[in-house]
Amino acid sequence: GNKRLDSVNYIVSNASCIVSDAVSGMICENPGLIAPGGNCYTNRRMAACLRDGEIILRYVSYALLAGDSSVLEDRCLNGLKETYVALGVPSNSSVRAVTIMKAAVTAFINNTASQRKVEVASGDCSALAAEAATYFDKVGSSI
Repeated sequence: GNKRLDSVNYIVSNASCIVSDAVSGMICENPGLIAPGGNCYTNRRMAACLRDGEIILRYVSYALLAGDSSVLEDRCLNGLKETYVALGVPSNSSVRAVTIMKAAVTAFINNTASQRKVEVASGDCSALAAEAATYFDKVGSSI
């Protein structure tokens, strides 16, 4: 009960940092994304990338709260690949950002994130972290 709520609350409370760190990591590994012609070049495209990351993270948090991936699959992932292909979004970079978010979220849930230690419900949260990881894996395989 409390572990699940604490985990979701922590994800939601830190969403902007989780997403911006993931996008920054993606760009560090592929600087061409912010070069002229890159998919994150111009403020508008960067804002769209950050927005998409926040939407994905929000739906992962909904799935974690519900303990069920159907809302993630139905409302977020259905048609995502086709949309990204139509827009020319590079799938490898998108998957990399999702992988970075997955690592951050699982570290937060397990309370092993290096930058932050928070008061959470006591006990082992590895099952919740593994559950969250499966939701991110669904996102990655849908891109």
